[in-house]
Amino acid sequence: METLKANAVSAAAKAERLESLLVRGQDDIPDELLLTKAGARAIDPNGQRPVDDPLTCLARAAYWEAKGEGRSGMQGIVNVVINRAADPRFPDSLCGVVKQGGESGSCQFSWWCDGRSDRIREPEAYAEARDVARQALNHQLEDVTDGALYFHARYATPYWAKRFVRTARIGQHLFYRN
Repeated sequence: METLKANAVSAAAKAERLESLLVRGQDDIPDELLLTKAGARAIDPNGQRPVDDPLTCLARAAYWEAKGEGRSGMQGIVNVVINRAADPRFPDSLCGVVKQGGESGSCQFSWWCDGRSDRIREPEAYAEARDVARQALNHQLEDVTDGALYFHARYATPYWAKRFVRTARIGQHLFYRN
């Protein structure tokens, strides 16, 4: 049990360092800094950890926004979170982006302040989301959204969509940048 806790602490520290490099756009990642599947699993094994570290924030955003869309849908959501964190108009951390607006009740990611339980109910989908988040932190995912900062479900028609350039359609989501 003590080893598992030490692995989680070590992996969480790696995730924070990787986040910093990712947000700054630095691509040269030392191999010893790469987050392993076991390390990612140690950080949040069952999707029960508080949403307060880069891996968990990315994984939960991917899970709640695109759990039914498979890996590519989750990757699109993760790309938007990362693109926002790298853009000076948004918070400069992955958790900051995911939680933005929560203090005022106008969340950017609806699952964050919808009042419903955020308990993970599909462990396989969450494992996939966690792996997408791990690969993103390791700088191993391409941006399939072409720099998107915004997205919405295809069945919605938000007022703001007309002002932006649509960059991708992935699963049930449309992606935009300005």
